[in-house]
Amino acid sequence: MDLIQRIKDNFNESIQLKTECVDQIAEPIAAAATLMTRCLLSENKILSCGNGGSAGDAQHFSSEMLNRFEMERPGLPAIALTTDTSTITSIANDYQYADIFSKQIRALGHADDVLLAISTSGESHNIIHAIDAAHDRNMNVVALTGRDGGQMADLMHETDIEIRVPSWSTARIQEVHLMIIHSICDLIDRQLLGQE
Repeated sequence: MDLIQRIKDNFNESIQLKTECVDQIAEPIAAAATLMTRCLLSENKILSCGNGGSAGDAQHFSSEMLNRFEMERPGLPAIALTTDTSTITSIANDYQYADIFSKQIRALGHADDVLLAISTSGESHNIIHAIDAAHDRNMNVVALTGRDGGQMADLMHETDIEIRVPSWSTARIQEVHLMIIHSICDLIDRQLLGQE
């Protein structure tokens, strides 16, 4: 195996997917950033969740909100539901793993908060339960998905936003998800701070 060529192939696949899908996902990214900006201006918060690499993405988003992205500004209210191991493990132990996010949302979520739900397949049961819980709490949902959107796509309400990466490669989907997250953070900052 030519290791250098394999690296180049991976980079080229990632670049190609981003280039091919940007026109398809630019509008929902802008809509998601606007929805989240309105949420924050109304003194509401953003909850985020995902599994594995998507859990890392949820935490990455939350850290960019709570601390800063690229511009200096006060911290913004965002909570990654993936970080409290005592809560996650007690819910999984006492109930089921599918409830680890939904029980937190039912306790912490309020009307007009936003849930950022991340799943490359759109089939993660705990994310599906999280979306149901968010709807029960009258929250809006921004879903980052891939493939064909999975069951998550079928759960979207009219006020929800799905941003679907048209790929079946988990790694490539995650790479685009990170670009989406950075784009949303950038747009939130620019809408809040009014900078071009």
